Amino acid sequence: MTDLTLDAVSVTYGTTTALDGVSLAVRDGEFFTLVGPSGCGKTTTLRAIAGFERPTAGHVRFGDRDVTAVPPEERDVGVVFQNYALFPHMTVGENVAYGLNFADPPGGVSTDERVAELLELVDMAGFADRDPESLSGGQQQRVALARALAPGPDVLLLDEPMSALDARLREHLRRQVKRVQRELDITTVYVTHDQEEALAVSDRLAVVNDGRIEQVGTPEQVYREPETRFVAGFVGENNLLDGTVAGVDADGGVRVRANDTEFAVAGGVAGGESGPDSTTPLAVGDHVTVSVRPAALDPGVDANRLELAVTDAAFLGERVRVDGDWHGTRVVAHLEERPSADTVTLGFAPEDARVVAIED
Repeated sequence: MTDLTLDAVSVTYGTTTALDGVSLAVRDGEFFTLVGPSGCGKTTTLRAIAGFERPTAGHVRFGDRDVTAVPPEERDVGVVFQNYALFPHMTVGENVAYGLNFADPPGGVSTDERVAELLELVDMAGFADRDPESLSGGQQQRVALARALAPGPDVLLLDEPMSALDARLREHLRRQVKRVQRELDITTVYVTHDQEEALAVSDRLAVVNDGRIEQVGTPEQVYREPETRFVAGFVGENNLLDGTVAGVDADGGVRVRANDTEFAVAGGVAGGESGPDSTTPLAVGDHVTVSVRPAALDPGVDANRLELAVTDAAFLGERVRVDGDWHGTRVVAHLEERPSADTVTLGFAPEDARVVAIED
């Protein structure tokens, strides 16, 4: 196993900054995900780890080894690309064995034994003699994963490997990738723009935006305790209510006034413009944004009541997704039943809200 560190890594192309001082610490055997919108820098981060991009500044380390200037073939990384990049003139078995032309199989086994072992691990036993073009997209993805793992790399890098698959197959394969990663206990960095996927597979994740890290944490921390407005709006569906601090309580809670309504919010500090992982004391008069998840809005909660004009209600099986208008602000709620009237009044508990931004 190998831990992985990025220390103030920047990558620039002329006047364009793709990465701006990115620092990360990925632990031994961790499944770590980089998630963010297209063009935010997550793939550039992965390429810097792999050695395909040379940082303009900063360092990349595998354990105690500085690999910033080390070429990709000497970094002991396995990479699964978005398009799988299987060799069409080789069989499945030959594709998996390709990396073993340059390194001995780990564990002292033969090449054939290593190929058979990995194909079984990814549920592709019996496919060694097949041509890649005869496989489905999900099967090709598993072959690409087995090929990346064959030399026994210290670090596994996965660059949106499931983006071309349908939703049901993605869900099945992400569980399989997680199982394989757990069985091999290999340090893994996974890139995706799919927030649900990032929350489902990660031990921890980093939310990337405009070449910078907005927040790092467990899926639960990032979802329940977003530290910036961007994270609150990007990771999962959310309601962002802009208002002004009307009072600060002795226990650290705050009262926020928005649209002539006063809300109680537990926790008077949050990551604000001072950056991720910081805490910013709030004061009366501060202009803030309050984050409230749709599932926190409930007609049975007496605190923090909002009356919404219902604009849409969609039955989604286990819940009804209600879109509403609250004084010109769009609000989304996940309810058990479809509203019976054109308006609905919902509340949320103070502990289910969070201040995520402070504006000048």
